[in-house]
Amino acid sequence: MKKFALIGAAGYIAPRHMKAIKDTGNNLVAAMDRCDSVGIIDSHFPEASFFTEFERFDRFVDKLRNQGEGLDFVAITTPNYLHDAHIRWALRSGADAICEKPLVLNPWNIDALQEIEKRTGKRVYNILQLRLHDSIVALKEKVTKELQENPDKIYDIDLTYLTSRGKWYFISWKGDHAKSGGLASNIGVHFYDMLSWIFGDVEENIVHVKTEFANAGYLKLKNARVRWFLSVKYDYIPEEIKATGQRTYRSITVDGQEIEFSGGFTELHTRSYEEILNGNGFGLDEARKSIEIVSTIRNQEPVGLVGEYHPFCELVNSD
Repeated sequence: MKKFALIGAAGYIAPRHMKAIKDTGNNLVAAMDRCDSVGIIDSHFPEASFFTEFERFDRFVDKLRNQGEGLDFVAITTPNYLHDAHIRWALRSGADAICEKPLVLNPWNIDALQEIEKRTGKRVYNILQLRLHDSIVALKEKVTKELQENPDKIYDIDLTYLTSRGKWYFISWKGDHAKSGGLASNIGVHFYDMLSWIFGDVEENIVHVKTEFANAGYLKLKNARVRWFLSVKYDYIPEEIKATGQRTYRSITVDGQEIEFSGGFTELHTRSYEEILNGNGFGLDEARKSIEIVSTIRNQEPVGLVGEYHPFCELVNSD
């Protein structure tokens, strides 16, 4: 049984990590968050020690290590801008790190983490759960086979992800680009990872729209042209989706064919943990491409509605 700690226990995604730790037969010995709304811990590990001050949490973990009961893993579900620091702390504390996406905000943070991996002998793993989704795995296999027969094939892809957020979103750290990295980093990074994993390296990265509510652009990958649109604004959701009471809409079409992946997400964190525990997790090198993509988007000025832009861009233009 492996010993885990969790930093960021009050966050939205933390319960999935707690469940994954429990489902894989391991133990959460300590959790930390500045916010104490963490009653969800009782559903998984009621005996876990809990801290709201990092200094006391650090002292507890150090005591465990001195007693020969050090942590095996630290799971990190904190705000994006803190991932880098918490990963470094985990490795220096003698544990491997399992971090939510985006792993870090900038590519040079990955370079620094690779140096710490070398010094400590510990590993950093990123949750890239779309790589484990059955529909995405099937797409990867299909594309790989087709490219073996026709290496120069270029796919046409439209990616649309609309996930409505209330006013709280813009007051929280998620609405602060310096902390979240912006919309592309916060809600789009796993899609960019999936696309570059399947269709190859980025050859061109253009931003068409960048507002408080939406980001959109064009990616030319080695084997794909991708028009993408991300938004947290409810108004942009298609009327037929609103009529069902849903507040989220995701769609990926490849050469006009819809890829069905609306379901199958509930167990992907557990599967991610299983792979990590079996020595097959996604490390720093696997995370790099998506971090390079979102960093470029963040630091680029939008060009407006020119070239190959996503049709939903017209919605923003008409606001």
